[in-house]
Amino acid sequence: MFLLLSVAVLGGLFHYMWKAEAALNTPWVPDPSSRLFAERPLPRPIESTFLLAASASSPSSPRPQQDDRKYKGRTTHYDLPLRTQGRNIVDQNGRRFKLSSVNWYGASDELFIPGGLDVEHRDTIAATIRSLGFNSVRLPYSDEMVISNPTILPHLVSANPDLIGLRAMDILEKCVEALTDAGIAVIVNNHITTATWCCGADPCDAGWANDHLGPLCRVKQTEDEWIEHWETVMERFVDNPLVIGADLRNEVRGVWGTMTWDRWATAAERAGNALLKINPDWLVVVGGTESGNDLRGVRKRPVKLDIDNRVVYSAHVYAWSGWGSSEGRYAKRSYPSFVKAMRINWAYLVEGNEAPVWIGEFGAPHIPSKGDANYWTNLLRFLKSLDADFGYWAINPRKPRDNEKESYSLVKDDWVTPVLDYRMKDMVELNLYGTFIT
Repeated sequence: MFLLLSVAVLGGLFHYMWKAEAALNTPWVPDPSSRLFAERPLPRPIESTFLLAASASSPSSPRPQQDDRKYKGRTTHYDLPLRTQGRNIVDQNGRRFKLSSVNWYGASDELFIPGGLDVEHRDTIAATIRSLGFNSVRLPYSDEMVISNPTILPHLVSANPDLIGLRAMDILEKCVEALTDAGIAVIVNNHITTATWCCGADPCDAGWANDHLGPLCRVKQTEDEWIEHWETVMERFVDNPLVIGADLRNEVRGVWGTMTWDRWATAAERAGNALLKINPDWLVVVGGTESGNDLRGVRKRPVKLDIDNRVVYSAHVYAWSGWGSSEGRYAKRSYPSFVKAMRINWAYLVEGNEAPVWIGEFGAPHIPSKGDANYWTNLLRFLKSLDADFGYWAINPRKPRDNEKESYSLVKDDWVTPVLDYRMKDMVELNLYGTFIT
């Protein structure tokens, strides 16, 4: 009798969970405001949110003032370099620079270069990013790219003929120059050790060093080598003031989530101090553990560098984040439950005016499920309430490997035409929240 009762209870629980998951995966119908947004032209970017004004040929270029600073003959809106002050990133006059970022990936993957160079010129891609209102780009690379630095096959850069015959590192530098010449700030990101899509269960890429795993890893790396690779990359950008910082490592987690905050913070301090010896003006971005979502350790053990006011923390928040917890993935949570988790994990730093936190990765598909939409609605509502710094994943319409469609993309396959949907609507609104804050 007890056995039959147990089977019945377990069967009922399984049926309930199956129905709940099925409901999360049903298609979401866009709300009226999202449908209306898609029918109108994208609003013009807010010029004052960029480090560098638009070129003189742009109709939106502001009239230069005599007391404005200049960079390459163009007006700068901020007195560089940047630093941190409480919860904000600010310029030398204390004026906030809000990171409204997008990720442009590819250099961390198997092809070793940012995506789209076979479709559009890099200057056009930079102009597209600016036209969408993003004032900054998170640009990932892999350690394997630095180690091998291969000559890139011509067909991969066919829309950029001047890049034919160049090596991966040179092409990365040319892409950075295209972005900064367009007035877009760049934060370079060490994404992964082995050049591939991040992030799976491979222990060789679960942290910045893998030498403790012996012969298991195809691309081997010590902590010292990781720092040396950082130095090799960033030495190219010492004289470019719009390269504003280094995001030290993507989603450190250790094997099955075993990475401790203290271990990661200690390594981050070593790397950050090494980079600040090259250029003391850079910001040093330190992501959370548990795939970037957990900054609870900062309460007791903040990252301290040799130069003050340089640390920016980063969190990644996706629909599947929160798995394994009692309240489940963020796709299924109520708004109060979601906000509670954010405040425990990272938002306490912003709300307490302790340090900047950049949501360096978040995203959702163009055609979302109800679970995706629930996550997105909760996250964007919370980010707007905080006027948070953000970095959407990603601009790319295609993944490098097998040219697979990227459902999270914000542009169509031509790298020019924007995807005007609920995501862009909310990010335009999020960007507006900080427009008049100085």
